[in-house]
Amino acid sequence: MDDLLSIRVSAALKRRLDRLAAATGRTRSFLAQEALQNYVVQESWQIAEIRKAVREADAGDFAGATKVRKLLRKWGVNAR
Repeated sequence: MDDLLSIRVSAALKRRLDRLAAATGRTRSFLAQEALQNYVVQESWQIAEIRKAVREADAGDFAGATKVRKLLRKWGVNAR
């Protein structure tokens, strides 16, 4: 069973959403749900990756300056 979520949007955004809904043959609700789903997935992934990186850094598991310079040289980037 789906829950109901009400949000306020600007008139301009609502008009754009209405035009997109008409152009795609979808409802505003469908498009809003799809957008929110994509946003939540992306943000959740990013937060998980940040937390993982912090744990790695806290454990000392990161590249030092020498390794970074070597890698940058490999890709043709001046690391000075």
